[in-house]
Formats: sequence, structure tokens, C-alpha cells
Amino acid sequence: MTGELLVPGLAIAAAAIWALSMTLQKRGLADGGTVLQGSLVVAVMDAVCYWTVIGGVAATSGHTPPITPFILGIFFVSGTVGTAIARLSSFVGIDRVGASVNSAGISTRPLFAAALAFLFIGEVVNEVTVAGIVVLVVGLVVLTLSKGGDLSGWQPWELVFPIFAAIAYGGSDVVRRFGLTETPVTALEAVALHETWGVLWLVAIIGGRVGWDAVDIPRRALGYFFVAGLLNASSLFLFFAALDRGNVAIVSSLVGTAPLFVAVFTALLLGDLERVTRGLAAGALLVVVGATLITFA
Repeated sequence: MTGELLVPGLAIAAAAIWALSMTLQKRGLADGGTVLQGSLVVAVMDAVCYWTVIGGVAATSGHTPPITPFILGIFFVSGTVGTAIARLSSFVGIDRVGASVNSAGISTRPLFAAALAFLFIGEVVNEVTVAGIVVLVVGLVVLTLSKGGDLSGWQPWELVFPIFAAIAYGGSDVVRRFGLTETPVTALEAVALHETWGVLWLVAIIGGRVGWDAVDIPRRALGYFFVAGLLNASSLFLFFAALDRGNVAIVSSLVGTAPLFVAVFTALLLGDLERVTRGLAAGALLVVVGATLITFA
């Protein structure tokens, strides 16, 4: 792959792989897995993959992650919001409205990231951002009226789950951006610490409030969650590789095409669970366009 095509290729591959991960998460839920089980397995797989790579880097280069109370505190916040809260909300969204609708809802993430960045770190909101917000809201309305998604049906209020996940992901992005700019951690170390805190939160929820019987996962569901976790980790690796080589706005916009891939994978793999309608596809496309405008603003 030539240099000019490498960054778009990495970003689009990240979007497609993340979309397939979300599709398999829905299949795991349909095969008897629970929201909490899926969230835990995916988060554990992410953390294991990241720390394995970090360990390999440390063994070959001698570089070890800088760990201080300040750094741990930053990524404690991002992991709490972006893994424990956001991922649980995302899984509930997949279960309630379907992977296709959920992914479109989560793609509103740049809207909330922009709003939070404006409030807390003073980033400017311009006319392009406002245009993106309008297009994105229209997309959500079309999505709500699309009659697509989970075949068992869903109510418009249930969009609150993917949108809440988008808010949490957006907030986590702002905290992680602060950590990356104000501390010497690398992007890979940041996401590893982020995911590790998320895993610890999920373990605490299971052990302290739900009970360890909750991790008795049906074999088929476990298989789907396991593969989904590997795909999710691979997607983030590709995303960060693209960010290391290309413009942030372009990479984020290309990765934001994930709902379009989810629609395709849903039609191919979840025909017995979800319905992909023209309205759903149109709504997803409008959300992607709106999010892209916000990202480029």
C-alpha cells in the first residue's frame, strides 16, 4: 500500500473491523450472553492485547510506561467513563435497538466531544460545527422513524442508551486527550491504562453487586464475545496507527463510517435478528455526514 493510501486504508479497516465486532456482540447477546458479560470479556481482551504489546516493546527497547499517581488518576477517570459506563451503555443499546441503530447513535460522539471540549478546554465552535449538528440531528430523527434495527421492535426513548454511550465516549476522549498532552504516556499506554481501569470497575460491579454467577457465560456467547474483543482491540490498534501517520480530522471521519459497515454486516449476519431498512441506511449516512462536519470544523 502506497504512503498516500496507507492512512485511509488503516482508518477504513479500523471502521470495518469495529463494525464486525459490534455485529458479533449482538450475536453473543442473542446466544444467551448478558450485557455485563459481554462488556467484561471485550474489555479484558482489549487490556490483555494492549499490555502484551507494551510488554513486547519493553522487552525489545527497554522503554517502560511512566506510571505516577497523576497519570493513574487521569486514566482512572477516562476508564471509568469510557469503558465501564460507555461500554455497558453500548451493550444495552445493541441488545435493545440492534447493532445497526446502536452504532449510528454512538456516531454522535463527535457532537458531545466538541461540546465538552468547548466547555472545559475552550475549543471554538464555528458555523461548520453548527451545520454538522443540524445534519446529525436530522439523521437521528430519520433513524428513529426508520422501523429498522432489532426485529422485536424498539421505542424511540431507547436511543438514550447509544446516545448516553456517545456522551460517555466523548467525555472520555476529552480526558484522554488531556492525559496525552499533559503527560509523557504514549497513545498505546494511555488506552491500556484506560481499559485496565474499566476492567477493574466491571470486576468490582460483578463481585460486589451482581455476584460471580454472572460470569457463567454460555459457550457460544463466550466465543462471540472473545472474537469481538480481539476485533475491537485490533480496530483500536489500526486507529492509533492511522493517527500516528495522518491528520486527526481525516482519520476520525473515516473511522466514523463504521455505521455503514455495521449496516452491511447486519444484513449479512444478523438477518434473523435485525432489519436494515432504507430509512435506517439514510439515517446512518446523515449521522456520519453530520459527525464528519463536526470533526472537520
